[in-house]
Amino acid sequence: MSCANLRRIINISWNLSCANSSLSMLHSCLILQKYTTFMEPHVHLPTFLKSPSNIGWNINQEPYYNYLAILDACIETKQLSIGKLVHQHIIKNNYCNDNRSNLLDKLTRFYVACSRLDHAHHVFDKIPSSDRNEKGILWNQMIRAYAWNGPFEKAIELYHEMLECGVRPTKYTYTFVIKACSAMQDVESGVEVHEHVMKNGVDGDVYVCTALVDFYAKCGLLVEASQVFDGMRTKRDVVAWNAMISGCAISGLYLEMVGLVLEMQENGVSPNSSTIVAILTGVAEGNKLREGKVVHGYSIRRGFVDSVVVDTGILDVYAKCGWLNYAKRIFRFMSFKNEITLSAMIGAYVMCDSTQEGLELFEHLRMEDTESPSPVMLATVIRGCAKLNDMRRGRKMHGYTVKLGSNLDLMVSNTLLSMYAKCGRIDDALTFFEEMELKDSVSFSAIIAGCVQNGHAEEALSIFRMMQSSGVEPESATVMGILPACSHLAALQLGVCTHGYSILRGFTEDVSVCNALIDMYSKCGKIGIAKIVFDKMNKRDVVSWNAMIAGYGVHGRGKEAITLFNDMQSVGQMPDEISFIGLLLACSHSGLVAEGKHWFFSMCQEFKISPRMDHYLCMVDLLGRGGLLDEAYCFIKKMPFMPDVRIWSALLAACRIHKHIILAEEVSNKIQYLGPESPGNFVLLSNLYTTAGRWDDAAHVRVKQKDSGFKKSPGCSWIEINGVVHAFVGGDMSHPQSAKINEKLKELLTEMKKLGYSAESSFVYQDVEEEEKEQILLYHSEKLAVAFALLNLDPSKSILVTKNLRVCVDCHSTLKYITLITKREITVRDASRFHHFRDGICSCGDFW
Repeated sequence: MSCANLRRIINISWNLSCANSSLSMLHSCLILQKYTTFMEPHVHLPTFLKSPSNIGWNINQEPYYNYLAILDACIETKQLSIGKLVHQHIIKNNYCNDNRSNLLDKLTRFYVACSRLDHAHHVFDKIPSSDRNEKGILWNQMIRAYAWNGPFEKAIELYHEMLECGVRPTKYTYTFVIKACSAMQDVESGVEVHEHVMKNGVDGDVYVCTALVDFYAKCGLLVEASQVFDGMRTKRDVVAWNAMISGCAISGLYLEMVGLVLEMQENGVSPNSSTIVAILTGVAEGNKLREGKVVHGYSIRRGFVDSVVVDTGILDVYAKCGWLNYAKRIFRFMSFKNEITLSAMIGAYVMCDSTQEGLELFEHLRMEDTESPSPVMLATVIRGCAKLNDMRRGRKMHGYTVKLGSNLDLMVSNTLLSMYAKCGRIDDALTFFEEMELKDSVSFSAIIAGCVQNGHAEEALSIFRMMQSSGVEPESATVMGILPACSHLAALQLGVCTHGYSILRGFTEDVSVCNALIDMYSKCGKIGIAKIVFDKMNKRDVVSWNAMIAGYGVHGRGKEAITLFNDMQSVGQMPDEISFIGLLLACSHSGLVAEGKHWFFSMCQEFKISPRMDHYLCMVDLLGRGGLLDEAYCFIKKMPFMPDVRIWSALLAACRIHKHIILAEEVSNKIQYLGPESPGNFVLLSNLYTTAGRWDDAAHVRVKQKDSGFKKSPGCSWIEINGVVHAFVGGDMSHPQSAKINEKLKELLTEMKKLGYSAESSFVYQDVEEEEKEQILLYHSEKLAVAFALLNLDPSKSILVTKNLRVCVDCHSTLKYITLITKREITVRDASRFHHFRDGICSCGDFW
């Protein structure tokens, strides 16, 4: 195309424009775009604009005014490619460098309109500071863009920069930056902005106050939200009411939410669709099916059900209340479904144990829809894979997220991390955790919980320390993950620190956190402190009572457990099947056979709870420990269902204690028929034969054990000293202080012999000399741990040792002597119960 023809076309296009019509202007722009493609390289747009023969352009004004006009058209129609072309010509001809701040202003607005905030910010920074500080509206536009689209922290940074430059914020500025604080739940910045609002006298503005109510409510600070809301009495509009109602719904305050809805209508403000969505959130979280149906009916009468947001909220209510068929009907009849609706429906399938259908729906959507699924949908599907323990599909989803780039989304990454942990692939979870570029408290909480659930408590503590050093603040979910690790390792010092942190952060208001604290203190040997936590709880659920009863049980305080069980009923808390497991174990560990029988039959007759396998296991353990082996055997034969290996194992353990070889052999045959679950049963029978001097039979059992592929678990004990957990294995000499530990044990052995100690050599199951048996017994893991504690722990502190197996008779006897020699209290938590040694006596009464 020749230059003359091009000029004619642009002339015609320009002359056809009416009152600077954006459409005609853009038509000219498109021709200009073609012009830059087909014209000779030496012809430039600014030169063309200045050309007198191009009478379509106003030659009486400078070309940059024409740029402004074109950019206005681009802003109105969001034509990114054309606007960038104009920007290119502006840069080439140095119009930006000639104090043309209006052009930079217009370019900034253009990029904001096209949601290219990085470009907008870059151009914004190019505006001379003297001119930029006069452009308060442009500052507001930039802050608003970040507050709506993110990154939200940029809005807060720009706000502080605005203040430093001396630009006075308006009420709109405050509204925008408060929204950004709300999105990030940045309480510190939000409170600071609130102070600025009051200082500048705009705290009476309805929009600013509504933004503050929304901010405080979304951050869970409902007291502060109520204070702002109450100050708006004459200015509350439906948006302000919705913000407050939504805050109560999110925080799970259902009754308060209902009260606000009623008060709102009493004040003459009618609910709108946003109100309904907020109410539905609270109804769904509270599993209030009847109320959900009422809101559904109200929505139909008011015509709100045509809204995709309302319909999705109703679908979510039915899903969370377990009414999947209703949720499916809502989904089927929706005329329009957005990404959130589809994610909610997949989530409904997963929640209602129809996970396979949810995954099939996702696959169907993926085949039909060309758009990439949202992070929320991906996370929902990954949770479904975890629920089905379907690692094949889970790995496929992981690969799919990598292909989409969604694995960089923190929510998706956290869900993948949780999936690997819940499916027992803790090594994969740890590898993925290390590869994550971004980590938040949810990431750390997920991997800590995964480590604990998969038996890697020490790794969990190590990651928790990493979390602290990285500056990520633990949340209540982190506390719920770390406390079981402290319980498992008897890491009391860390548990106490976690308790203190929970008090400071207000986590102890959560019943679940207090329940975990009760369990932690109980398993760390501090049953008295567990009771203090229990007594100070403002609210208790059945888990609280069960945790305390079980705590008394493992400490051999059966009478206290029974008293607490009676207190539980007196306050109106009905016991469940778990309550009776704890109660029966407490009776078993305390030798309360008659009481245990009474509560077992009361459970069946008075409380109408059908006994499970675990209840029968407790009863067999109770009868066996009490020496009633024949009664225990008859009890098993009368069970209404087939006893499992655990039942027979409990009876076999009782046979070992009471040296009943004939019954033990019969029980062992039954275990072999069912298939042993662990080497413990082989060990029990072998030890029983050894104690009776039947060495050939013992050797035969060990050979059978080896042929079956089972290995005896080595005795392992651990102890916490100054916040560090030290582990010991029987006979192990790898500890840095092994020489001192061995010397200490020999010193103690000498003193014990003076008091009448004699090694229980019958518990050495090798056919060796008596002197060698004594040496083998001396280096059992719990003795190594106690000797280490005597060397390193302050004499005023009691000693707590945890062991993975049941403590042997010789170690039990030895520890009683050591308390007499050292005047120290020693507590050992073995696989069965707690042993509190003091002044030569054990709390178990030698019954374990």
